[in-house]
Amino acid sequence: MAASSRAQVLRLYRALLRESQRFSAYNYRTYAIRRIRDAFRENKNIEDSEKIEELLNKAKENLEVIQRQV
Repeated sequence: MAASSRAQVLRLYRALLRESQRFSAYNYRTYAIRRIRDAFRENKNIEDSEKIEELLNKAKENLEVIQRQV
């Protein structure tokens, strides 16, 4: 994975975790954090750049959803 895409993935991961911390309800907060961590761990070995780009776009959409709900 190129350094720039790795940095982009880490930035997105941190942003997702940061936004998830803003849920006021404990159950929503812990569920969101668990799902984010599990998804990133599950996909950490993917090297296909198209698949990575697809997953990044999906994560960005999820970040927007979290921001709207918080």
